[in-house]
Amino acid sequence: MARQRGLDLIEVAPKAHPPVCRILEYGKFKYQQEKRRRKTQKKHSSNVLKEVRLTYKIGEHDFLIKVKSIRRFLEEGHRVKVSLRFKGREMVFAERGRKILERVAGETEDIAKVESFPKDEKRVMELYLIPKKVHQN
Repeated sequence: MARQRGLDLIEVAPKAHPPVCRILEYGKFKYQQEKRRRKTQKKHSSNVLKEVRLTYKIGEHDFLIKVKSIRRFLEEGHRVKVSLRFKGREMVFAERGRKILERVAGETEDIAKVESFPKDEKRVMELYLIPKKVHQN
């Protein structure tokens, strides 16, 4: 039947009993499979986690540049992890670090929702942000 129609006989489910085959054009079949794969791959890319690192003694201009990149990541639909690292005796300034992370959350509150508030994990404080449009869906 496949030869009469000028098409290919493709085994779809070889482990089924009896095996399932379809009559269709193989090139078109492969193209549609690839198209479906790319479509699902696009949906998964929005779950990418981007990280931005800060220090407690960051300058004003540097802070604004970091916030700008955080906003760009959020607009692209990515989750953002803002981490603040302390070295040596800098743990004394943990409260300053917390204020910086809260300021980041305040600067991005129009496009982002705080997924988890600053957590203290040894020498690192982390804040997770997610885009608002993704969160509402």
